[in-house]
Amino acid sequence: MVRSTWAALVDGLSPSDVSLLTAYRDLVSSLDGVEERIHSAEIDFAVKRVFTSAYVKSHWLEVGIDLTRQLSSYKHLRTSFASTKTVFTHRFTLSSASHLSALKPLLVEARDTVGPGFR
Repeated sequence: MVRSTWAALVDGLSPSDVSLLTAYRDLVSSLDGVEERIHSAEIDFAVKRVFTSAYVKSHWLEVGIDLTRQLSSYKHLRTSFASTKTVFTHRFTLSSASHLSALKPLLVEARDTVGPGFR
Protein backbone atom coordinates (compact mmCIF):
# COMPACT_ATOMS: atom_id res chain seq x y z
CA MET A 1 0.00 0.00 0.00
CA VAL A 2 1.09 3.53 -0.68
CA ARG A 3 1.77 5.70 2.35
CA SER A 4 -0.43 8.75 2.64
CA THR A 5 -1.43 11.47 5.09
CA TRP A 6 -4.28 11.88 7.55
CA ALA A 7 -5.62 14.82 5.52
CA ALA A 8 -5.74 12.72 2.36
CA LEU A 9 -7.35 9.78 4.18
CA VAL A 10 -10.22 11.85 5.59
CA ASP A 11 -10.65 14.06 2.53
CA GLY A 12 -14.24 13.70 1.32
CA LEU A 13 -15.52 11.98 4.46
CA SER A 14 -18.43 13.48 6.34
CA PRO A 15 -17.75 15.12 9.72
CA SER A 16 -19.35 12.16 11.52
CA ASP A 17 -17.17 9.71 9.56
CA VAL A 18 -14.04 11.71 10.45
CA SER A 19 -15.14 11.74 14.09
CA LEU A 20 -15.58 7.97 14.11
CA LEU A 21 -12.21 7.32 12.46
CA THR A 22 -10.53 9.85 14.78
CA ALA A 23 -11.95 8.07 17.84
CA TYR A 24 -10.43 4.78 16.61
CA ARG A 25 -7.13 6.53 15.90
CA ASP A 26 -7.07 8.10 19.37
CA LEU A 27 -7.89 4.79 21.07
CA VAL A 28 -5.16 2.81 19.32
CA SER A 29 -2.62 5.66 19.56
CA SER A 30 -3.09 5.63 23.33
CA LEU A 31 -1.54 2.14 23.49
CA ASP A 32 2.19 2.06 24.27
CA GLY A 33 4.69 1.31 21.54
CA VAL A 34 2.47 1.50 18.47
CA GLU A 35 3.34 3.00 15.10
CA GLU A 36 0.68 4.62 12.93
CA ARG A 37 0.75 3.87 9.21
CA ILE A 38 -1.65 5.87 7.07
CA HIS A 39 -2.49 4.70 3.57
CA SER A 40 -4.76 6.16 0.91
CA ALA A 41 -7.74 4.04 1.97
CA GLU A 42 -7.08 2.94 5.56
CA ILE A 43 -5.10 3.47 8.72
CA ASP A 44 -2.99 0.68 10.25
CA PHE A 45 -1.23 0.30 13.57
CA ALA A 46 1.80 -1.88 14.19
CA VAL A 47 4.53 -2.65 16.66
CA LYS A 48 6.63 -4.45 14.06
CA ARG A 49 3.69 -6.18 12.36
CA VAL A 50 0.30 -4.59 11.69
CA PHE A 51 -2.20 -5.79 14.29
CA THR A 52 -5.20 -3.55 13.55
CA SER A 53 -6.54 -1.44 10.72
CA ALA A 54 -9.65 0.58 9.95
CA TYR A 55 -11.45 2.46 7.21
CA VAL A 56 -14.86 4.06 6.73
CA LYS A 57 -17.34 2.52 4.30
CA SER A 58 -20.87 3.88 3.84
CA HIS A 59 -20.69 5.72 7.18
CA TRP A 60 -19.64 2.59 9.06
CA LEU A 61 -16.24 2.10 10.70
CA GLU A 62 -14.75 -1.18 9.54
CA VAL A 63 -12.08 -2.40 11.98
CA GLY A 64 -9.78 -5.38 11.54
CA ILE A 65 -8.02 -6.88 14.56
CA ASP A 66 -5.49 -9.72 14.28
CA LEU A 67 -5.32 -12.21 17.14
CA THR A 68 -3.58 -15.54 17.74
CA ARG A 69 -6.94 -17.07 18.61
CA GLN A 70 -10.26 -17.11 16.81
CA LEU A 71 -13.29 -15.49 18.41
CA SER A 72 -16.56 -17.25 17.76
CA SER A 73 -18.67 -14.33 18.90
CA TYR A 74 -18.10 -10.80 20.16
CA LYS A 75 -20.18 -7.65 20.07
CA HIS A 76 -20.10 -6.11 16.55
CA LEU A 77 -18.02 -9.02 15.14
CA ARG A 78 -18.94 -9.46 11.49
CA THR A 79 -16.55 -12.25 10.51
CA SER A 80 -13.27 -13.92 11.42
CA PHE A 81 -10.91 -15.98 9.32
CA ALA A 82 -7.41 -17.44 9.37
CA SER A 83 -5.02 -15.01 7.70
CA THR A 84 -1.88 -17.08 8.46
CA LYS A 85 -1.24 -20.40 10.23
CA THR A 86 -1.20 -18.62 13.59
CA VAL A 87 -3.18 -15.40 13.07
CA PHE A 88 -6.92 -14.88 12.76
CA THR A 89 -8.30 -11.63 11.38
CA HIS A 90 -11.50 -10.36 12.98
CA ARG A 91 -13.70 -7.79 11.22
CA PHE A 92 -15.93 -5.49 13.23
CA THR A 93 -18.50 -3.05 11.86
CA LEU A 94 -19.25 -0.08 14.11
CA SER A 95 -21.69 2.78 13.80
CA SER A 96 -20.69 4.77 16.88
CA ALA A 97 -17.52 5.74 18.69
CA SER A 98 -19.16 4.54 21.90
CA HIS A 99 -18.74 0.96 20.62
CA LEU A 100 -14.94 1.28 20.45
CA SER A 101 -14.34 0.86 24.18
CA ALA A 102 -15.49 -2.77 23.94
CA LEU A 103 -12.63 -3.43 21.52
CA LYS A 104 -9.84 -2.09 23.75
CA PRO A 105 -9.04 -5.44 25.44
CA LEU A 106 -8.76 -7.07 22.00
CA LEU A 107 -6.54 -4.24 20.74
CA VAL A 108 -4.21 -4.65 23.73
CA GLU A 109 -4.09 -8.41 23.16
CA ALA A 110 -3.39 -7.91 19.45
CA ARG A 111 -0.63 -5.39 20.16
CA ASP A 112 1.01 -7.75 22.68
CA THR A 113 0.73 -10.97 20.66
CA VAL A 114 0.61 -10.19 16.95
CA GLY A 115 2.19 -6.71 16.92
CA PRO A 116 5.74 -7.79 17.80
CA GLY A 117 5.76 -10.35 14.96
CA PHE A 118 6.85 -13.96 15.07
CA ARG A 119 10.53 -13.86 14.09
